[in-house]
Amino acid sequence: MTLIADSGSTKTDWLVGGHLAVPLPNPLPGEGLVASLRTTFRTIGINPARDSLDTIREALRPLPRLPFTRVHFYGAGCIPPFDTKVRTALQEIYPNANIRVESDLIGAALALCREKEGIACILGTGSNSCLWDGQGIAQHTPPLGYILGDEGGGASLGRRLVSDLLKGQLPADLRQSFLQRFSLTPKDIIEQVYSRPMPNRWLASLVPFLQENQDRQELRGLIVAEFRLFIRRNVCQYRRPDLPLSFTGGIAYSFQSLLSEACQAEGYQLGKVLLSPLQDLALHL
Repeated sequence: MTLIADSGSTKTDWLVGGHLAVPLPNPLPGEGLVASLRTTFRTIGINPARDSLDTIREALRPLPRLPFTRVHFYGAGCIPPFDTKVRTALQEIYPNANIRVESDLIGAALALCREKEGIACILGTGSNSCLWDGQGIAQHTPPLGYILGDEGGGASLGRRLVSDLLKGQLPADLRQSFLQRFSLTPKDIIEQVYSRPMPNRWLASLVPFLQENQDRQELRGLIVAEFRLFIRRNVCQYRRPDLPLSFTGGIAYSFQSLLSEACQAEGYQLGKVLLSPLQDLALHL
């Protein structure tokens, strides 16, 4: 049995795949003790570059105690030396499993490109990208997190939204609609961003307002501008406009038409778009 994870800073999606010897009702001949499994579930996000080992252990506490032989974890911040914290916590739960911990970017590239050359991107709470040569990452632009980078991701979109609203860059009706939608005051926004933990998660939680109002030209322009900024600051360095840009992540999946518009404006074509790489990764185990 195999357990696969796709983890970001906000949430971790898991897929259980394989066969389990359990009694089945009305089994077919020869299948009375075998159940084929392919199910998904979700836990909170893990980022070992941010989280302590104890925090990661607590985040992994809900995992099922099943006899997994392989556990593949693809996550944000899972690069040396931080990845050892995730590997340690998983090995404690599944001491007999073969544990593999890789960055979420490698998981995205495997799902989007496989053995072919391509440009793989992530647009979730944060953002990331790489030039994939079919075997590994050939070039990579550091994402730098929501303060210094993560252009086009949910936290960056949320930051741009509240900044424009508070600075009077958007119409009064949109401002009022936003404040009512989330029961916020300007003071609440400042407190959430500067005084409370995980401001990137909170900023990303504002994206539904952009989804609901993306037909408004002001917000449409904001979203497209963020996507174009992601391409210019992260992708153009690879100097491969001949390759399509493929994406995973909730932001990319939710705004595909605007993402396509941004790609075309920057001289690229939009390729494959996946909400999550999990199913594609499972197909190739």
